[in-house]
Amino acid sequence: MLTENLATVAYLGAAILFILSLGGLSNPETARRGNLFGMVGMALAVLATIFGPRVELAEGLPWIVGALVIGGAIGLYAARTVQMTQMPELVALMHSLVGLAACLVGFASYVDTSVVYEGAAKSIHLVEIYLGILIGAVTFSGSVVAFGKLSGKIGGKPLLLPGRHWLNLIGLLAVIWLAASFVAAPGVDAGMTPLLIMTVIALLFGIHMVMAIGGADMPVVVSMLNSYSGWAAAATGFMLSNDLLIVTGALVGSSGAILSYIMCRAMNRNFISVIAGGFGGGAPAAVAAPGASGEPQGEALPVSAVETAELLRSAKQVIIVPGYGMAVAQAQHTVFEITKLLREKGVNVRFGIHPVAGRMPGHMNVLLAEAKVPYDIVLEMDEINDDFPGTDVAMVIGANDIVNPAAEDDPTSPIAGMPVLQVWKAKTSIVMKRSMASGYAGVDNPLFFRENNRMLFGDAKKMLDEVLAALKG
Repeated sequence: MLTENLATVAYLGAAILFILSLGGLSNPETARRGNLFGMVGMALAVLATIFGPRVELAEGLPWIVGALVIGGAIGLYAARTVQMTQMPELVALMHSLVGLAACLVGFASYVDTSVVYEGAAKSIHLVEIYLGILIGAVTFSGSVVAFGKLSGKIGGKPLLLPGRHWLNLIGLLAVIWLAASFVAAPGVDAGMTPLLIMTVIALLFGIHMVMAIGGADMPVVVSMLNSYSGWAAAATGFMLSNDLLIVTGALVGSSGAILSYIMCRAMNRNFISVIAGGFGGGAPAAVAAPGASGEPQGEALPVSAVETAELLRSAKQVIIVPGYGMAVAQAQHTVFEITKLLREKGVNVRFGIHPVAGRMPGHMNVLLAEAKVPYDIVLEMDEINDDFPGTDVAMVIGANDIVNPAAEDDPTSPIAGMPVLQVWKAKTSIVMKRSMASGYAGVDNPLFFRENNRMLFGDAKKMLDEVLAALKG
């Protein structure tokens, strides 16, 4: 058994390790070390809690060990079996578990009679419980819907109910009124009714909020739910008087909020407009008539794998722009082989990464790191956008919305003003897609019809294998 002071020191050490973990995760080269810091910090926190003065090991040890074994087994199974393409929905599912835990802890804390609160302390504790369950319920249901959208089980089209903003306002007013009733309730039985009603409203709000967000805004949703899960954990910390949960939750909540802001900036959006119902997932707009968007729509010119290989072989500067299509096809390893071969031939190959490429922040960076692509040639959009005019070949692999010139050329486009990778400024751009279908945002792309653009149709993995074979031949 640890004394209170030793447990506090262990919590402080865990908090420092979590901060170091966040710092490490900010750069691909230090990400493994950051993960290690986080793992050690979490192990220290769990052990300090189990052997701390507030846990009766004689009674609770079997339950604790059982929970650790079950949870650890599930985590190990997920880590070994989940593909990188499934990582966004796994992250959303993990967020839902944090929200569910906050709800369960909140109800358990409310019915717990082992600690008696009086006066102002009782009111504060009840507010902590109420907020913890409120945030947890919104996080849980919203994350489950996000999981459904990211996994394709729920369509990406936003569900925009008539008068949805009024519905949200009515729900907010009801939650405030129920909060007053809950705090003023004379006992547990009387307070349970408003608490349960609020929980149902919060669950419905989480569903409604994420259902109204379009597919193209899903990277923002993932980071937003990450923030919510942090605040839910912090609220749980207040309920349990656990300083480490408060600190850790605040770290996750604030970092998730900052990441959401960065994602919104990358899409030229504001957070409120995303929550109010973002673009994306709607019915694809018809291809604009010639001249309708200020850019004549010509004929999409196909190119073969052999011709693509010849263009790459003769180039001096190549920029590869990966998208979710590369992840789905599991083509990142072939991309690395092509990159390695071209660099051996003296071609300067680099990667341009848009902040919202994929289904979650950093999705493409993780995929490329998994394929052993050198970190120093993987550049962010702001670092590489000015280099496209001097590029011989810009190769787009399974991306659409993040390379759409309509964002700059067409003020009527749903993605107008969104910063994009300017691949069309290269001498030749090659877009790899299965078809001419619009992207995740449901917006057609005039890039396909540019005179200097070529379309390499087919499965990304299959076509890149053919390109690699042609380069070797």
